[in-house]
Amino acid sequence: MKLSIVIVNYNVKFFLEQCLRSVHKAIQGIDAEVFVVDNASVDGSQEMLRKHFPWIIQIDSKENLGFSRGNNLALRKAKGEYILLLNPDTVVEESTFRKCIEFSEMHSDLGALGVKMIDGRGKFLPESKRGLPTPWVSFYKMSGLSKLFPKSKKFARYHLGHLSADQTHEIDVLAGAYMWMSKKALDKSGLLDEDFFMYGEDIDLSYRIQLAGFKNYYLSETSIIHYKGESTKKGSLNYVYVFYNAMAIFARKHFNGNYAKLFNFTINIAIFLRASLSIFNRLLRTIILPLSESILLFICLWLIKDYWEHNHRFIQGGTYPPELVTLAFPLYISSWLLGLILSGAYKSPTKLFNIIKGLIWGSLIILVGYSLVSEEYRFSRAIILLGSSAALIIIPFWRFLLDKIFKTSLLSSNSKSKKIAIVGELNEANRVNDLLKSSQTGIEWLGYISPVKDNNGTNEKYIGELDQIMELVTVFKIDEIIFCSKDISSEKIFSLMSNLSKLKVDIKIAPTQADFIIGSNSIDSQGSWYSISINGLNKKSQRRAKRILDVVLSLMLFISLPLNVWWVKNKIGFIKNIMAVLRSSKTWISYDTSVDVRVLPKLKSGVLKTTTNLSQGLNDTKTIQQLNLVYAKEYHQLNDFKFILENYSKLGEIS
Repeated sequence: MKLSIVIVNYNVKFFLEQCLRSVHKAIQGIDAEVFVVDNASVDGSQEMLRKHFPWIIQIDSKENLGFSRGNNLALRKAKGEYILLLNPDTVVEESTFRKCIEFSEMHSDLGALGVKMIDGRGKFLPESKRGLPTPWVSFYKMSGLSKLFPKSKKFARYHLGHLSADQTHEIDVLAGAYMWMSKKALDKSGLLDEDFFMYGEDIDLSYRIQLAGFKNYYLSETSIIHYKGESTKKGSLNYVYVFYNAMAIFARKHFNGNYAKLFNFTINIAIFLRASLSIFNRLLRTIILPLSESILLFICLWLIKDYWEHNHRFIQGGTYPPELVTLAFPLYISSWLLGLILSGAYKSPTKLFNIIKGLIWGSLIILVGYSLVSEEYRFSRAIILLGSSAALIIIPFWRFLLDKIFKTSLLSSNSKSKKIAIVGELNEANRVNDLLKSSQTGIEWLGYISPVKDNNGTNEKYIGELDQIMELVTVFKIDEIIFCSKDISSEKIFSLMSNLSKLKVDIKIAPTQADFIIGSNSIDSQGSWYSISINGLNKKSQRRAKRILDVVLSLMLFISLPLNVWWVKNKIGFIKNIMAVLRSSKTWISYDTSVDVRVLPKLKSGVLKTTTNLSQGLNDTKTIQQLNLVYAKEYHQLNDFKFILENYSKLGEIS
């Protein structure tokens, strides 16, 4: 047996399927075995493996064992002369394994080998080659100095920034996403250390291979896509914390007393600096726009109050009560900001319509509150109406001004429509086109690009050929390229991705015979089901907005309970549902769970279902799945609000 490949999977079914399809092409002509260890996935991964890949050696765990324990299960059974640890969110070139075998057999001292990794947009991932994380090397990385000096031999040692990504080098540490090892080196150094659950295990094993007398290499002559690379996660505080724990384990294991203490000391300082900077930047980015708009709205309300009380409303004492400024103004501004949040006006970029809609929602909240408070706090309807009118002018103008001065892209007049090009032979391109039409909305224009030279130019569906792709993207202003992997080699796709990344075009791959398309927009999710990407509930901002809407509606329904309870069929159930939504044990609208929803973003049980309005005659599995998918993919708070109004009488139903 020449090669044993080990893949550990946890709830990334679509990435795994695409990975295995690329692996199947790459092992042709090689005596190889492929292990897939599934860490108790609940997304249908195990069933998918049995259905589509009966040739793999499948190991199903009843619990999430983590990266180290999962890999070790298969490593104990592996028989290959070479062992490859491969992440499921990768795609390999057809020639990757052959090139690794050739290089390994030319270097008898080889212990482990890594390759060039790119992300879903074709950008080189620096974790492809790394140095040993000594105390100072780790400090430079965690403190951000390596980012400030990316080519420095001293400060950028962690990612070996001084070494060219396009040349083969001897290195210290490989990435666990693609870790090629000789069996003799692994036998001598030992398996993965199971004290590491996530991160650090690849560093530890790479170091132990060196201690065993072997060399580690970086091979630049072949590439893989790694969708969820380290660079996509390094900004999160959780990553900083988990990385620190892994480094602490590494230090205790390999460094002596004083050296280990120095390591932990420098890492702690670096983490404090990095975490503080991350929190400050995130806080600043989050609050600076609403804070500036709050100040503008307050100034506006003050000027309106001053004008109105001196020119149109002559009251004893000549002024409004101080509570108008100290109490009412902050509540008015908070209502407008809440409306802007609910309408998605703080997403960047956003549409002018979202801003106007949010301000109108905020004004309605103010008017409802105004009608419910006692007379002493009803200061002036005129100020509310004038303030609302002024807000509708000032806030859009402020966004426009910020865009022009600082190039912030806060305001977008563009629609969601995309210009998409499919690269593939006619039959496969038509199949992908049908897939898009069945589940993707907002396509402004779609064209085909021929993967081969069309000398006759007879097919009018093609807008051009593959060697013209850079010019075609520019001329047609294409937003997204979809490559049909059936008709174009991975090696060719990866090469093109590196060039296309400069044009900032979205890139996706349609695997052969698969009913999904995976690409750079799927980086934070499991992938896509019958769709390019679920752009709604996959986003944290949308899930947060859905929760805010749930809470606001529940509070409004509770406050007006004596009035609205009579319109609901099950009154006790209605009250219970309001309380359940407030406690976050339910949401007002969710999926119909009579079909499999594990591939969709998770939601709480819903009072109403996506199929609430569905007639009995259309109540089939395919229709229900499609309604669930559309809800997840095209989610918007306004649609929720309309759906609840349409089904108001059913809000007392208990599911």
